[in-house]
Amino acid sequence: MSVDLVVVGAGVVGAASAYFSALAGLRVLVVERGAIAGGTSSAGEGNLLVSDKEAGPELDLALYSQRIWREDLAEHGDLWEFESKGGLVVAASEQSLASLRALTVHQRRCGVEVRDVAAAELRDYEPHLSPRLAGGAHYPQDAQVQPMLVAAHLLRLAREHGAEVRTNTEVTGLLRAGDRVSGVRTPGGDIPAGAVLNAAGTWAGAVAGLAGVSVPVLPRRGFILVTQPMPPRTIRHKVYAAEYVGDVASSDATLQTSPVVEGTAGGTILIGASRERVGFDRTVSVTAISTLAAKAIALFPMLRQVRAMRTYFGFRPYCPDHLPVLGPDPRAPGLWHACGHEGAGIGLSAGTGKLIAQALLGQRTDLDLTPFAPDRFADAEEAAR
Repeated sequence: MSVDLVVVGAGVVGAASAYFSALAGLRVLVVERGAIAGGTSSAGEGNLLVSDKEAGPELDLALYSQRIWREDLAEHGDLWEFESKGGLVVAASEQSLASLRALTVHQRRCGVEVRDVAAAELRDYEPHLSPRLAGGAHYPQDAQVQPMLVAAHLLRLAREHGAEVRTNTEVTGLLRAGDRVSGVRTPGGDIPAGAVLNAAGTWAGAVAGLAGVSVPVLPRRGFILVTQPMPPRTIRHKVYAAEYVGDVASSDATLQTSPVVEGTAGGTILIGASRERVGFDRTVSVTAISTLAAKAIALFPMLRQVRAMRTYFGFRPYCPDHLPVLGPDPRAPGLWHACGHEGAGIGLSAGTGKLIAQALLGQRTDLDLTPFAPDRFADAEEAAR
C-alpha cells in the first residue's frame, strides 16, 4: 500500500498534521511506536498561550494557531475541553513589572490582546492571590485544552476522512528512491509514501538521523504538581510569574523554576513549571518539586493548606533557537518536519498542522515557513566541525 503521507508520531502535532492533511484530500497513514499521545503530549498542561511569547515568528505562529483553534476547529472544542480561561501574568517587584510592561507594548503591536493590571486590581481577577505583588497583565486569548483528548479526537476525525493510524509501530528506517525519501521501514513491513513527516517530538532528532540529516531537538525535562480537588473556580485563570517568559526563552541547561498555577474543570490545581536539560533522565527531582511548591505558595498563600496528590513529568522537545522545525528538508527531499515546539507544542499544533497541509499541497502557506526551516542550523553545525 502506498500513501501520500506517512506521519511519524501520534502526539498532538502529528495528529493535527494528519487531520488537516486528510481533510485536504491526502491519503495519510500515522505510525506511532507506542500509544496515541504517549509521549510529551500526555505530560503537559494543555496550554494555548500567546502571553509567554515575545514578538517574532513564534508569536506569529501562536496567534495564527489561536485562529485555527477558535475558527477551523471551533465546532470540535467540546471534545477536548477547550476553555478560553485567559491568562494572568503577575510581577513580584517593580523591576519585573517594568519588564512586563515593556513586553506588553511589543505584544500589542503584534495583535495580542492584553490589559495592564495595577496591583490593587489583581485580586479582582484572582481573589486568593498574594497582596504583595506589584502588578500584572491580563491576556484574554490564553486558553486551555486536554491534550490527550486533542490527539485522540483529531486522529478519529482524520480517520473519518480516510486516514489510517497504526500504534505500536516503530519506524526503523527510511526508504529511498535515489536521493529522495520515499517511505518508512517498520517491523511490519515497508510503507511507500510520497512524503514522510517527522512529528516524533523529543525523539525527532533520531528520526531525522535515519535520513542522515541533523535536527537539534533535545529533551528538556519539566515537572507538574497536582493538588487535591478544590471548589470550582478557586483559581480562575492560568496565573504565572513574569519571570516565566524569560525562563521559556532561556538556553540554560540547569534547573529553572517559575510558578505557573491554574485550576481544572475537575477542581484539581496544576502547578508548574520547571525546565532542565538532563537528557532522558527519569529520576524524580525533589528539588524541582519542592521549589515549585514553594513558589506557588508565594503566589497563592492558601495553597499552603492544600495537599498535593501526585506529580508527573515529561520531556519537552527543545531547539537551541526556541523555534520549531517546520516544512520540507532540502537535505533529504521527501522528508518533512513538524517538531521542536518545546513547551508550546499543544498550542502551536493547530497552526502547524494546517500550515504543513498547505505546504504539502504546494499551496502558498498562510505564514512564511522560512524562520522554521529545517536546515537553518547547518551553518552553525559546519562551523563547529
